[in-house]
Amino acid sequence: MDLNLTGKTAVVTGGSRGIGLAIAQALADEGARVICGARTATAEAKDSGLRTFEVDLSTTEGPQRLTDYALEQFGGIDVLVNNVGGVGSIPGGPFPEVDDVFWYDALKVSFLSTMRMTRAALPSLLERRGSIIHINSVAARTPDPAHMPYSAAKSAALNFTAAVAKQFADRGLRVNTIAPGVVNTGVWTSPGGAGDRIARDLGIPLAAVIDEMPKLAGIPTGRVTEQTEIAALALLLASDLVPNVTGAEFVVDGAMTSARA
Repeated sequence: MDLNLTGKTAVVTGGSRGIGLAIAQALADEGARVICGARTATAEAKDSGLRTFEVDLSTTEGPQRLTDYALEQFGGIDVLVNNVGGVGSIPGGPFPEVDDVFWYDALKVSFLSTMRMTRAALPSLLERRGSIIHINSVAARTPDPAHMPYSAAKSAALNFTAAVAKQFADRGLRVNTIAPGVVNTGVWTSPGGAGDRIARDLGIPLAAVIDEMPKLAGIPTGRVTEQTEIAALALLLASDLVPNVTGAEFVVDGAMTSARA
């Protein structure tokens, strides 16, 4: 199947590791010219041969710097993948104990970076009738007291993405959201990550967390999602094969959240 991505320019934020890197590699394999925006160019990203622009996208000026770089290198942007985000340093605990510093940290990383990146790239995306794909989270619709600022930021990002889709639909811009559940990334498998904390709490090896996660998280399919599955869906949404798909949210969680409904 020809996705007609050869020669298109794609910008992927948070593209140096995990889901972002998987999407960037998939786009490059389809012939797209890819620029990854990330705070640090990881060894994995360098080994992949992808072009990485080091930038802090949680800052006010970061998204514009990445956009300017993409325009200087390739003259325009056809596809924007807003992938940067994360729980970051936000602590668990009762709501009154989470101060403004942690709320703003969540908003900067998981919402404002997406809004600013979209705003900066919008003129070129409109000119090229492009596609925006926001990698969000099922947390946007599943409030979690343990990570309240993160879930709230993801909810804001979901609402924002849908509003942009509606406002610019008549100009050929497509804007969609992918909402992963538990994905097999370093978040769950690397020391110091969420998986490491779960392993310590349960008294199991870190390597066993992914195997135990379907049971712990209540995933009916019995397995977690692989990064390549998110990348495959992103490729379809980036292509021009589905021109009337916009303003949609695609949940990829093995029926985890629907099982709780």
